[in-house]
Amino acid sequence: MTKKRALDIVITGLAAVIWVPVLTLAALAVLVLSGRPVLYRSMRRVSNDDVLRIVKFRTMVKNAEALVNRSTVPIQNDVRFLNIAPDSPLYTRIGRLLERCGITEIPQLVHVLRGEMSIVGNRPLPENVVSALRDEYPTASDRFLTKSGLTGPAQLVGRSALTDLERLTLEGAYCRACVRRYSIWLDVSILFATVMIVIGIKKAYTYQGVLDLIDRRSRSSRRTLVTVVAEADEVIATEAV
Repeated sequence: MTKKRALDIVITGLAAVIWVPVLTLAALAVLVLSGRPVLYRSMRRVSNDDVLRIVKFRTMVKNAEALVNRSTVPIQNDVRFLNIAPDSPLYTRIGRLLERCGITEIPQLVHVLRGEMSIVGNRPLPENVVSALRDEYPTASDRFLTKSGLTGPAQLVGRSALTDLERLTLEGAYCRACVRRYSIWLDVSILFATVMIVIGIKKAYTYQGVLDLIDRRSRSSRRTLVTVVAEADEVIATEAV
C-alpha cells in the first residue's frame, strides 16, 4: 500500500463521524427541496488510464447536462475548462448552498474507499473537456499522472480565478511533485487549506502562492533527487578513471 493510499484510508476513516452525518443531511435536503435524483452520475476521466462513472450530489436542474456541456458551449476567452459561474440559474437553491459549503463532492468518498480516486488530487473531467485541453496544451495529460481527488491545488485559488494555462500548470506541478517522491505533508497542507478556505477562516491562495506551497512541500524530494543524480555521476566518473 502506498503512502498516499494509506493517507486516504486513514483520513476517510477518522473523518467518518463528520462526513457520514453531513452526507445524510445533504441527501435529505436535496430530496426534499429539489426532488429526485439526489445524486448526479457522469463519466469522468480520473487518470491517464481510467474513465469512471463518478457520483456527486445533484446541484443543478435536471436537464443541465444537456444544456451546458463542452460540446454545446463554445470556447470563450480561451477557457476550455467548463467553469459554470456560481450565480448561474442552472443551480438549484440547495445546490448553490452545497457548492458554497464544499459538500457537493462528498459522495465521491465511495470512490476513494474503492481506491478509484484520492482525497487530494486534480478534479475528474469529462472526456470532451480533456480533448479540448489536449488539443491546445500538449502537457495537459500531466494533470492525470496521479488519481483525481475531491480537492486539489486549483481549488485553493478557485477555478474561475485561473486561466486554463495557470490551472494546468498548478495541476501538473502537483502531480509531478507526487511522482518524484510523494510527500504526505503536501496532501495534508492542501486538504487543511481547503477546509480553512471553505469555512472562511483563511483567504484563498494566489496562483503563485499555490506554486510556492507545492515547492516548499516537495523541496526535500527534489534535493534527494539531485543528490542521487550527483552521486551517480560521481560513481560513473570514478569508474571511468
